[in-house]
Amino acid sequence: MSATFHLHLVSDATGETAIATGRAACAQFEGVRVVEHLWSLVRTGNQVSRILGSIEANPGVVFFSIVDAELRQLLEDGCRKLNVRTVALLDPAINALSQYLGVESGNQPGGQHVMDAEYLKRIDAMNFALSHDDGQGAPSLKGADVVLVGVSRTSKTPTCFYLANRGLKAANIPVVPGCPLPDELMALTGPLVVGLTRSADQLVDIRRNRLRVLGQGEGTDYVDPETVDTEIRDARRLFSRQNWIALDVTRRSIEETAAAILQLYDKHMDGV
Repeated sequence: MSATFHLHLVSDATGETAIATGRAACAQFEGVRVVEHLWSLVRTGNQVSRILGSIEANPGVVFFSIVDAELRQLLEDGCRKLNVRTVALLDPAINALSQYLGVESGNQPGGQHVMDAEYLKRIDAMNFALSHDDGQGAPSLKGADVVLVGVSRTSKTPTCFYLANRGLKAANIPVVPGCPLPDELMALTGPLVVGLTRSADQLVDIRRNRLRVLGQGEGTDYVDPETVDTEIRDARRLFSRQNWIALDVTRRSIEETAAAILQLYDKHMDGV
């Protein structure tokens, strides 16, 4: 099967919910190419009218997360006239909660992005990840919730920022052959320390692609298969000596790696 279709993602907030749901659903269909149209911060009837014009020009499927009754009615009526299928992403969750709690929802546009204490916590965690990326800020490592340790190109940085978006202060330390690790890391007792590993073959491929992007040659130990294999085995021995949990990211996406670390963190906190 090989097909292309248009997916319109309409949201009264940033569109993160629509994007995540849309991509997760589309990933279940092999050979399908999706053309995404993101419409975020939709708060007026004029905006909905412009969106309907684009949907008419590029018909497909509409996923929306709009809570304002008038705007969603305008969108649904317009799509019905165009014979375009719509999916209200938040309805099942909101209806279930409303029935369980016995109260009506507040219908607040962008409600998940209110600048409350949880939001400020995520901002603080993001700043922490920035200042503790790639071995920076070692003297304040004890303020971390999670510290990721691993050789180059094991997705330490993007995983830290994903964790920060979940409110965890995450730092990462590279394991570089011949370079000692910070004393502050070796003395940590509070934060969860996780060692990230990856298969040698995959790591070599990733590093080679990285060198090509940088316009550099491949005549270096950085991509030598035997050297890389030794580098990984040495890192695993380090993790074992320090009693750090080792997590193989070879077949994991960044999201899956972060999810596994969040589970480990919950267990770590239960044992504290």
